Amino acid sequence: MATRYWVIAPFDSTIRDIWEKVWQFDLTNNVISVGWRELGDISAYNEDELRTAIDNTRSFNMLWDFYHSVKKGDIVIARKGRKKIAGIGTVTKPAYFNKDKNLKVAGSEYYYPNHVDIEWHDNPRDKEFDRIIFGMQPIYEITAPQYQELVGEHLVNVSEPEEDIENKTEFVLEKYLEDFIVSNFTAIFRNELVLYRDPEENVIGQQYTTDVGKIDILAQEPNTGNYIVIELKKGRESDIIVGQILRYMGWVQENLCKNGKMVKGIIICKDIDPRMAYALKMTSNIIVKRYQVDFTLHDTTIK
Repeated sequence: MATRYWVIAPFDSTIRDIWEKVWQFDLTNNVISVGWRELGDISAYNEDELRTAIDNTRSFNMLWDFYHSVKKGDIVIARKGRKKIAGIGTVTKPAYFNKDKNLKVAGSEYYYPNHVDIEWHDNPRDKEFDRIIFGMQPIYEITAPQYQELVGEHLVNVSEPEEDIENKTEFVLEKYLEDFIVSNFTAIFRNELVLYRDPEENVIGQQYTTDVGKIDILAQEPNTGNYIVIELKKGRESDIIVGQILRYMGWVQENLCKNGKMVKGIIICKDIDPRMAYALKMTSNIIVKRYQVDFTLHDTTIK
């Protein structure tokens, strides 16, 4: 069976003193643990029972993976926040429930009762990157190439696959346009939008990392707090860009929207083709903004 690769957060990294205690316990005892203690012992739940017990699809998927997809021999990356590899290890025993295993470490308010046994590797440890490279989810799977990229000496920016690009000139132009928009965000959107700032890492929402890809620009409406996913077409086919922005909007809805907040989308492109127009007729929360480039050369007489 092929090795699978998982990213798991040992604890909430914003609670720094307890995170360090939990992580040292995990290293010493060759384990990694997750929460959902309010569900009790779910180790023997079937799919229907777990869906009934849990209140949202995202949490169900994570717990189901933890108990049914993480297998002996798989590799786990323990992340600290969204920019740091705390450690990497190999699974030696699949998930099990033990409500008392790390109770004294985390305290009654925080303890995690669901565990996977891990043989932690000596390296890498405490590997930090200069930008966000992990998604927000406590548990998610990555591919073998993504794993190799993370543990290599350098983290390389991977551009969109060549087969997705219809117009390479447009792709290059709009990559620069993205930086221009971010640098002049207030003037362009006239204070109607502000760049989202990640509360954990205190970085703005450009190339915002999620476990389903990177959002070009993530913003918010200052008056309502609603989220705005902004994607530049970057030469991609219309079907691809519409599907992509819908995927990101779904992720934002599931992971960031709270207290009645909504998510909307903006596609920025040079022209709207019929395929995009037809696709967008079926949704009311994505708008398109067109940009214009006026670049001319004029003869000049040197005196």
